[in-house]
Amino acid sequence: MSKKKVCIVGASGKLGQYMVRHCLSRCYEVVGVCRERSVDKLEVFKDRMTIVPGATNDRSVIQQAVSGCDGVLTVLVPWGVRQYSSGTAQAVLDYAAPDARIVFSCGWHITRDGHDLYSPSFKRITKIAAWLGRLLGAVEIDDQVEACRRIFASDRRWTVVRGSDLEEGESQGLPVWSRHVGDPILASNMTRRVDFALFMVAALEDDGLVHEAPAIVGCRTASALAFLHS
Repeated sequence: MSKKKVCIVGASGKLGQYMVRHCLSRCYEVVGVCRERSVDKLEVFKDRMTIVPGATNDRSVIQQAVSGCDGVLTVLVPWGVRQYSSGTAQAVLDYAAPDARIVFSCGWHITRDGHDLYSPSFKRITKIAAWLGRLLGAVEIDDQVEACRRIFASDRRWTVVRGSDLEEGESQGLPVWSRHVGDPILASNMTRRVDFALFMVAALEDDGLVHEAPAIVGCRTASALAFLHS
């Protein structure tokens, strides 16, 4: 049986590096995409993976990187104001193999069906962050929304993993999830970054997550434990 080949788009970031580790621990063949200036961040993995330097919204870079891959893990980052997230998502949707599992990461602010319930403070913070990001030309949160709109409209074998607030620390295990922000199990709003990456990688093998947008939370948070023990 051939080794599974996985492309990680955004491999040099904190979440990306954790995904690299998880994939290598499963003996996957790993291809990582990252900006040229960030290649050094993957130095520790250079002998165990293929690194494709370039912007993740560069269609030629993505086409090269995802060729022959069974799965694609993509960190949707709202950098700049040049449709970075939507450009990255569209390239992955266009060039990944027809039967590839494609898994994207984003925040809780993304809603698939409009049934998520956000607190007033969450909505206020998101609105301010979007305004400041546009003003400073640093981030484009609305483009992450557009990226996910395109993904949700696709018939590809996608999953969009929506992350809570993140913290560092040792793994606590696979996070739990729910379809809607506001569900009691998610109330703690905290996940270890290493476990967010674990959920992303595990989703490659979980066909039950195809065409789902799970909102996740750490499996040992108070809200998760209360739900699981109720």
